[in-house]
Amino acid sequence: MIQQVMTEPGKIVFREIETPAPKPGEVLVKIMRIGVCGSDIHVWHGKHPFTKYPITQGHEVSGEIAALGSGVSQFTVGQKVTIQPQVVCGKCHPCRHGKYNLCEELKVMGFQTTGVASEYFAVDASKVTPLPETMSFDEGAMIEPLAVAVHAVNRFGDMKDMQVAVLGAGPIGILVAQAAKGMGAKSVLITDVSDIRLEKGKECGVDFCVNTAQTDFGDAMVRAFGPDKADVIYDCAGNDVTMGQAIRYARKGSTIILVAVFADMAKVDLAVLNDHELDLNTTMMYRNEDYLGAIRLVNEGKVKLRPLISKHFAFADYAEAYRYIDANRQSTMKVIIDVH
Repeated sequence: MIQQVMTEPGKIVFREIETPAPKPGEVLVKIMRIGVCGSDIHVWHGKHPFTKYPITQGHEVSGEIAALGSGVSQFTVGQKVTIQPQVVCGKCHPCRHGKYNLCEELKVMGFQTTGVASEYFAVDASKVTPLPETMSFDEGAMIEPLAVAVHAVNRFGDMKDMQVAVLGAGPIGILVAQAAKGMGAKSVLITDVSDIRLEKGKECGVDFCVNTAQTDFGDAMVRAFGPDKADVIYDCAGNDVTMGQAIRYARKGSTIILVAVFADMAKVDLAVLNDHELDLNTTMMYRNEDYLGAIRLVNEGKVKLRPLISKHFAFADYAEAYRYIDANRQSTMKVIIDVH
């Protein structure tokens, strides 16, 4: 079979290796689609702090079961699946208490351990999640980023009748906005400085889409929600500007949740955070229940994934996909690699 390998930043090669046979407790997955994540781009540019080379990438994935290892009875050959890419120790305090997404020894496929960018991938059956047969492989490859959004929404708690603001209309921001609405929010506002991205938000059914290069964020919240503003603000952009906006304009006593990863050391006004008794919370990846919640939201038609797919590339054109993303940053949402 063919496997992708990034040997150094900006250089991808393909090598032919033997197709693995599933060991006891494993399944062999025929990889169909791989989504390209912003973190993959950081690896491409040599700017991911926790990735060494050479590395086989890929962690947003869909496929079908090709073979079963001994002892595996919960899957059938030909079944549509996705893979949860966390590799955890199972022994540390977070793991022992069900928070394995925070494992002290956490590794993620495609970054600290081998990713799925191969024609076939052998993996422990416990990391495999069934997909509905009615779900496309394209949609299946986007369950992983949607699970990020579902986990972020769950970090706040009950969304029923909440008013939600999302800063940043990239793929994760739009997925957070959709997930919040699908999980019971009364109305959702999303902001960005790109009209192209905001149009995608509108296409996905977000209630209010505002360009904060033209409209003050505080004014936008009042127009959308009235003087009580938002119950929770999600920062899905991750920079001093957006976090500064969140802290400055949040309703006193409300909640801010940081979803995005800050690329640089943050410099924000913690005095206002303190004075306004704001809860600053964070979110990290997902757990199995978030995958199941993501699948349910798509199945129920509460989240639209297809509008976020910008372009497909053949498996052999992996590097070209990265160059395309670099050249089309504002207009690109999600790029999909077609393996089979």
